[in-house]
Amino acid sequence: MSRTVSSWILSSARSSIVLQGKGRWYSICIPNRNKIKWKLVFSKTCPYPAGSCSLDSTLSLPKAFRHTSTEEEHFSFQLSPAQINDILRAGELSHKTLDLNGKNANSVLRFESNQLASNSPIEDRRSAATCLQTAGMMFGVFDGHAGAACAQAVSERLLHYIAVSLMSRQSLEEIELAVEAMKPVRPILQWHRHPNDVEYREITSQYFENLRVYWQHLLDLDTELGFSLEEAMICAFKRLDSDISLEVQAPQESELMRNIALQVAFSGATACVAHIDGVHLHVANTGDCRAVLGVREEDGTWSTLPLTRDHNAYDEFEIRRLKREHPRSEEKTLFVNDRLLGILMPSRAFGDVQLKWSKELQHSILENSCDVEALNIYQYVPPNYHTPPYLTAEPEVTYHKLRSKDKFLVIASDGLWEMLSNEKVVKLVAGHLTELNVQKPPLTFKKPVNLGYMHNLLLQRKSKGLASLDQNIATHLIRHAIGSNEYGEVDPEKLAAMLTLPEDLARMYRDDITVTVVYFNSETIEDYYRNH
Repeated sequence: MSRTVSSWILSSARSSIVLQGKGRWYSICIPNRNKIKWKLVFSKTCPYPAGSCSLDSTLSLPKAFRHTSTEEEHFSFQLSPAQINDILRAGELSHKTLDLNGKNANSVLRFESNQLASNSPIEDRRSAATCLQTAGMMFGVFDGHAGAACAQAVSERLLHYIAVSLMSRQSLEEIELAVEAMKPVRPILQWHRHPNDVEYREITSQYFENLRVYWQHLLDLDTELGFSLEEAMICAFKRLDSDISLEVQAPQESELMRNIALQVAFSGATACVAHIDGVHLHVANTGDCRAVLGVREEDGTWSTLPLTRDHNAYDEFEIRRLKREHPRSEEKTLFVNDRLLGILMPSRAFGDVQLKWSKELQHSILENSCDVEALNIYQYVPPNYHTPPYLTAEPEVTYHKLRSKDKFLVIASDGLWEMLSNEKVVKLVAGHLTELNVQKPPLTFKKPVNLGYMHNLLLQRKSKGLASLDQNIATHLIRHAIGSNEYGEVDPEKLAAMLTLPEDLARMYRDDITVTVVYFNSETIEDYYRNH
């Protein structure tokens, strides 16, 4: 990278005190000797004493190319193209949907996913699963804040809660009888995971027990009709958030489980989950992750169909909702500096009990806990905290009936959307899809074949850009999100700089980014309409 650009990045970093952009850091302003310093109320990383545990430590992506110093003499942006690709492609995941006969009768053709860390460790999570006892597939993106603990728990548990909510009474009864008889329970989901996607096994049994309590509650409702899909998603979101809150208040078997429950409840996560069953697409969103549909019109142009709203201070519906839920005397303090109570960017999220519980309950839980500071938990009640809860995990659910012209769905954390508009993302995916569909030039040989002739054919292929194309579309989007210049082209120098920024500096320029792109099977969708 040029000396000018690198010097600009370093000088701007040294002169900046507060993180720029739309990051959702919890922060308070602390006067100190006539200087303004910013202390992270819930800091990102912290050494843990022996015997304690943090979910933040469960996923650590390679740091081979990340700097740990902002001193200019230690700072270099030199990365080879191969190193750049290694970093960008480390989190790639793809899956093609096939039935037992090796054919695809599913409306989901395939999906591709990737993520890139800014925080260390990454606070985003993702999930993808096929429902085994009900129809459909589910895809989720979870954006954590104040640590990764809540996003980790939600990514492991939420799809199970949704699947259970959709199961018939008979299926729930069969599962309950199997558990009572200590017999194996048929799997509910088939997960599609990346090898680096972690699962916190030490508390899996507790998570299962609480899921069981939930399906027992559903059986107690004594209704044969069950939930609609929208009702199931709303109920699952709310119930999981309630369980997260109750688990930290209940006695735990060990200090390890107690610490995890504390970290999950006092950190937070936004969530966007899509459920796809045939032509029926439902998207449940809590917070500021986003889902966007790519539509190819009859004239060949591409259009964008947003399926979510960002729940934050910029959304008039959210502002009106919160004003309805709280006294008129609090209207001017609900959002301060475009943050909920001056603290949090999203106005809906899992966890974050410090914006849901009463002051008394917070004090009671934290004073009876072990060294909460070692767990990155600090007791802080914002000003004008009078009528909690101020935060909810209840999602907005959007239904869309798929058409043959609906080609793909992009679900991503706000780290992507801060860099690229909805329209730009759809344009990039559409262009990538078009390039992949272009057949490679056939290697037609003239006899006799010579090396010069073969070399020219290979050069023709390379000139069409086929050799350098990211096969995974999520990687393609991340590359453009962090490396594009003002002309919308990827600048190799900028890309290298963004990938080598030190940990304490990277968050000033980009957030964690997680992207999942789901491609639809147009033939299956057309078959549906022909038969209905």
